[in-house]
Amino acid sequence: MNVSPKHQQGLTLISLVFILGLLGFIVLLALKIGPIYLDHYKVSSALAEIEKTPGIQEKSQAEIRESLSKRFNMNYVYDVTQDDITITKYGSYLKVVIDYEVVKPIAGNLNVLVMFNDVIEVGQK
Repeated sequence: MNVSPKHQQGLTLISLVFILGLLGFIVLLALKIGPIYLDHYKVSSALAEIEKTPGIQEKSQAEIRESLSKRFNMNYVYDVTQDDITITKYGSYLKVVIDYEVVKPIAGNLNVLVMFNDVIEVGQK
């Protein structure tokens, strides 16, 4: 039986290595970026809980920062610092902004930068 090269099908070794390398890189990205978004979910949840807290407008900025800090420590969130939290109060109006960025190394000098900006507003202006 004669089989001409024109009818052969399948992957060459080079294309198989290329596809496996590409899949490996995608898995590496998912393993590096996934935890960043899981931590961001914890930050969003902490802000939502602060928003649901009764009488939060009457609390001082220091009390709100301490409450957020406790929630972050309990959930092992270390990417948000006190400098990333901005609290604005006008009478019964409260606005809490958490603006932070996370830089994680991928491989060598290749890094990923993810920026987040979460805001809650409670009360009337």
